[in-house]
Amino acid sequence: MPIYEYRCQQGHTFEVMQRMSDDPLVSCQTCEAPVQRVFHPVAVHFKGSGFYNTDYGTRKRAREKGESSETGGGSETSKSSDTSTKSDSKPEKKPAASSKSE
Repeated sequence: MPIYEYRCQQGHTFEVMQRMSDDPLVSCQTCEAPVQRVFHPVAVHFKGSGFYNTDYGTRKRAREKGESSETGGGSETSKSSDTSTKSDSKPEKKPAASSKSE
C-alpha cells in the first residue's frame, strides 16, 4: 500500500497509508483544515548514451551462454569478432576529388 503525504493550509504535514483506490483525505488530522496531497518528483536519473541489448535478459542470450559453455570459453572469440564487425561497419572516407584541367 502506498504512503501519501498531505499538507493542510495551516502548514501541518502528515503521511497516511492508503490504498490507491481510496478517496484522498479532505481534512487535517490535527486541525481539521482542508488538505492537499503533496506530490514529489520521481527519483529517476537517465545517464549514459541509452539502453543496451545487455540491459534485458532474453531467451536468445541464455541459449548463447549455453552454447558457449559447451564449446569451452568461446566468449573471448565472440568479443574479438564483435570488435572486428564494428570496425568493418564504419563508412570509408573517400579522398577528395581533385579538379584536373586538361
